[in-house]
Amino acid sequence: GNAEPPPARLRQVTSRAVNGPDGRVTSPLKREITDLAVAQSQTETCVLSQGGFAKCYELVDLQNNKVYAAKIIPHARVSKPHQREKIDREIDLHRALHHKHIVHFYHHFEDKDNIYILLEYCSRRSLAHILKARKVLTEPEVRYFLRQIVSGIRYLHQQEILHRDLKLGNFFVNESMELKVGDFGLATKLEPLGDRRKTICGTPNYLSPEVLNKQGHGCESDVWALGCVMYTMLLGRPPFETTNLKETYKCIREARYSMPSSLSLPAKQLIASMLSKNPENRPTLDDILQHDFIQGFTPERLPSSCCYTIPDFHLSSPAKNFFKRAAAALFGGKKEKAKYYDSLSEYLEMYYIKRHCLEDGTMGSVADAVASVLRGCLEKMPEAGEMPKETFTGGFQWVTKWVDYSNKYGFGYQMSNNIVGVLFNNGTHMSLLSDKTIHYYAELGQCTVLSSTDAPEKLASQVTILKYFAHYMEENLMDGGDLTNAIDNCLPNLYLLQWLKSDRALMMLFNNGTFQVNFYHDHTKIILCQQQGDYLLTYINEERVSTTFQLSTLLTYGCSAELRERLDYALNMLLQRCN
Repeated sequence: GNAEPPPARLRQVTSRAVNGPDGRVTSPLKREITDLAVAQSQTETCVLSQGGFAKCYELVDLQNNKVYAAKIIPHARVSKPHQREKIDREIDLHRALHHKHIVHFYHHFEDKDNIYILLEYCSRRSLAHILKARKVLTEPEVRYFLRQIVSGIRYLHQQEILHRDLKLGNFFVNESMELKVGDFGLATKLEPLGDRRKTICGTPNYLSPEVLNKQGHGCESDVWALGCVMYTMLLGRPPFETTNLKETYKCIREARYSMPSSLSLPAKQLIASMLSKNPENRPTLDDILQHDFIQGFTPERLPSSCCYTIPDFHLSSPAKNFFKRAAAALFGGKKEKAKYYDSLSEYLEMYYIKRHCLEDGTMGSVADAVASVLRGCLEKMPEAGEMPKETFTGGFQWVTKWVDYSNKYGFGYQMSNNIVGVLFNNGTHMSLLSDKTIHYYAELGQCTVLSSTDAPEKLASQVTILKYFAHYMEENLMDGGDLTNAIDNCLPNLYLLQWLKSDRALMMLFNNGTFQVNFYHDHTKIILCQQQGDYLLTYINEERVSTTFQLSTLLTYGCSAELRERLDYALNMLLQRCN
């Protein structure tokens, strides 16, 4: 792994404070920095961040080994009175704040060269760093972080302080994966509507229409920025990002942005409300906390591994309690039960419509259809203690064996009808059929049928690799379950569109909408496919025993918590890959 550079050192030479009668410090601590000129190899690597006036360093107090984030501002950068006033205002605002989700202000001091502000050190850097590594976050993670952001901002607003620069880079994450709102360089006291400052300040992509129109910044403007933050976490890009600033501002003023269908309905609704053009139509922070999206499954804590990979959500007791409450709400009385079946009918109608998206065969359309079906199932399915009794018997195609050789050639797999396929690293696909013919896809949906013994010279190496995969899997791998091998001659055109491996599972998505996820640790598998006008869901348990249900059965009776949790993880893997 990447080795972390040693931190710069802050040697405390003197520490002196004048205490008042109540024991509180009445004059700032004075410290002398004697070795900020650390070895040249360390100087730049220890910079945590850099802003307009200052750099932020990781510093250690040698007396007690306490680590700080030290914001160091050269006097030369704030030589003008208005610049110095800005720094003093930031210090005065920040030092008075004390909240679990606000970066803690320890103390400040200065010498002839610099102003020093010692702040709480957040070892996991910021949400901007996490999103850079992850590209997108799952909905449970977004809920986890958003609740903490709202908690911190709610406290600020109660103190009549507006942050005015809410963005991923100003949300810091500590060792315990707790979020802290920081950087109060643009923060100001909340003024009455008529007296608000008309300054346009903040990060362009997160500015609200009223700020751009010089109507002033209020609590609603911070809520707008939160909407931009939520959108960015889920989709990996800000809602109003364009190639030039003029167009970005035009989109913001019109509140014009795209809302991808991959997002869940509650997520879409919350984003849309926070990004309302009219500030009066935006939800309050309390409204946000009560929204259906925020009320969804949220982990109590996140593992540090989610800084670079999809987290593994096991159902904890609080999650089980949540599902019990959801079931109670659904089946609390006849009226509620009737409502549930109404919404179920609507969903069944929706997912039959979604089947037509599969005919397109492109990665986006297939992924969108599968994600919609899975999400709808998770949202509408009642909680149940066990699997439904009503099962389905019949054959279908699924992956029985697979080999990841993507470091050199590609990803190979064998279907239950013994067709072998390889998705090559160059994006092309080959399938070897039982009659020894080869189906070659240079592009999605465009199939060329070849003879395995007389392939064109330019494809000879790929044919050799395909045969190698087939031989290896036949000789070395065992089947992954007890499902009957369905011989379906209508499916030679089945081919792999996408695959993804996490530290817990392998996901495979096929052109006809077949979606399979294999879990490594217990060898369980889930397979979603279409047959005879219905979606089928198969679960292969730890003993390699399979059970197949019509999705309409699960929507009526629910499933075990173990299967529900795996479905949720599978959906998050699909969204992670396709976003």
